[in-house]
Amino acid sequence: MRDGTGAWILVVSHPADTGCGWGAMTVYGEDVHAGREVRTNGGVVVPGLVNLALGVPAIVPLYLAWWLLTEYLPMDCRTPQDAVRPGLANCNFTTLDHAGVVMFLLAVTGVFMLALVFAVDVILPLRRRRRLGAWLATAVLIPVPFAVCLALT
Repeated sequence: MRDGTGAWILVVSHPADTGCGWGAMTVYGEDVHAGREVRTNGGVVVPGLVNLALGVPAIVPLYLAWWLLTEYLPMDCRTPQDAVRPGLANCNFTTLDHAGVVMFLLAVTGVFMLALVFAVDVILPLRRRRRLGAWLATAVLIPVPFAVCLALT
């Protein structure tokens, strides 16, 4: 609700005063960033959709981790010198050549995504007085877009 100056104010609704205090109250906080009133309890639909949207850019670090787990780790060699050793059946020079770049990109994109998830799922709900539990509980939806892409390929 706005006061006469146009600023947002806190609204407290209460039953008729019985003479012994406020009674039961429903408190609505102000959302300073969006400029509207919000209930302090909220649901899980918005956090779920936001975390699903965070899963789209998270496809990059998740795919890089998947590549390292499925292509690089099962190889028998770790250096180009190992590639010429006799008796190695599972050694791919192209995979070996790309491993350093993939590890670097995984570190950079992984740190970026962790910072983004921390900002969206922890800092913003705390600043806007939203339920932190709902945001953290729906964070398990972040890998869903990657799992769908993996299932479709």
